[in-house]
Amino acid sequence: MLEGIETIFNNKEKMMSHLKKKNYETNTADFLQNNGHFFDEMTTYIEQENDKEKAVDDIAETFVSAVEKSFSNKKGKVPANVQVDLNFFMIYYVFPTILKLECSSAKTLADKICQLWGDRFKDSKIQYTDYDTLYGSFRNKIFGIF
Repeated sequence: MLEGIETIFNNKEKMMSHLKKKNYETNTADFLQNNGHFFDEMTTYIEQENDKEKAVDDIAETFVSAVEKSFSNKKGKVPANVQVDLNFFMIYYVFPTILKLECSSAKTLADKICQLWGDRFKDSKIQYTDYDTLYGSFRNKIFGIF
């Protein structure tokens, strides 16, 4: 399940640099085109399982573990600068995509991943919102400050 999910972060530096309203819209479309199959797999897995809560837990654990394994250094920790980038990428791209899923458990999945993320990674008690709210918060640049 979710084999290679950590590859959704492959272009994180490019997608997070010079983040403006127009870039965010384009980056999100590219993100969905390149990684939508992972999110479709999440939806399919949840919908086919009788125990939706267990399915959500399975997906969240698989996702967070894959990220941890992929980005940890030799000491088994994700470096702080990498973690900051991962956190922002989650907020801007991953959570909004999860919340767009046509699945009754989408918010539950976002909540579970957010909770596991904060438990697993140091200084990573992040929050999330949907794409429309984020997109609306841009003027030309995010909150008009970058």
